[in-house]
Amino acid sequence: MSESIDRVSAAVTGSVRRSRDVPMLVDRARAGDHRAVARLITLVESGDETLPAVAAALAPYGGQAQVVGLTGSPGVGKSTTTNELVRALRARGHRVGVLAIDPSSPFTGGAILGDRVRMQDHATDPGVYIRSMSSRGHLGGLSAATPQAVRVLEGAGCDVVLVETVGVGQAEVDVASLADTTLVLLAPGMGDAIQAVKAGILEIADVFVVNKADRDGADATVRDIQGMIALGERGPGGWRPQVVRAVAARGEGIDDIAAAIDKHRGWLVEHDELRRRREARAAAEIEAIALGTLRARIGSLRDGTQLPALAADVAAGTTDPYAAADILLTQLAR
Repeated sequence: MSESIDRVSAAVTGSVRRSRDVPMLVDRARAGDHRAVARLITLVESGDETLPAVAAALAPYGGQAQVVGLTGSPGVGKSTTTNELVRALRARGHRVGVLAIDPSSPFTGGAILGDRVRMQDHATDPGVYIRSMSSRGHLGGLSAATPQAVRVLEGAGCDVVLVETVGVGQAEVDVASLADTTLVLLAPGMGDAIQAVKAGILEIADVFVVNKADRDGADATVRDIQGMIALGERGPGGWRPQVVRAVAARGEGIDDIAAAIDKHRGWLVEHDELRRRREARAAAEIEAIALGTLRARIGSLRDGTQLPALAADVAAGTTDPYAAADILLTQLAR
């Protein structure tokens, strides 16, 4: 009898893994089936032909989750902080989704996907879904599939989605266009006061987290960040970024981080900024999809004669690249 049940279970599991029945997958994901969630994200990551159907099925559930981005340089404790935030959010009764973006090799294209290894505390919790994603060469700290993966987790009923970026440096700012609230993690000893006023990642923070605050130099780091905030320009009623100390490895300061996120959420709603940010996020998604379609069409032109002929004319100096691009765009429009 048990062997029969095992065979049925294995068959169901296999059908979920292989299935491209989008309504069935969405229904199972809504019911809390992690395998269905995994399958949907795999379809998103692979650019499967069912992707428009997946997006259409998930559309009614969009905008229901709070999206929190975590970014910062490697070694500041992003994964540890994420792990502890999950614990705090679960204590509140929230269903939590985590997307941990790992860098991919520029040589092999592979990725270790090791961030989820640091979050094994929640591996058996049915109210937590953790997915590691390779950046696949996408710049800005995220994967190109991250926005749609967020939609999958929203559709799966997650109340909060945490997006942990690659951790590459000062230009890792894409997360700000995806998240409702962006946390920038810093640690003592990562640089002097000049680092605090450089353009880039520090300008996107809604909340600064000075992690490893038990180390020497934490007070100086906090002062530098507060000084940078004081120099920033804000209109009447504008949000003043919070600065929170934490020692995530010991679970210290996590409640303060959660409180800062809540405070920012309240400000977003009060000033109608949440709607504006989400509309901007949707516009960026639409633009990315449209540009992806155009790139695919341009790629198909490479197999014909139009693009090679234009390239030959530009190389020979008989035309210029702008005129050639106009001709190409006219061809695409047709």
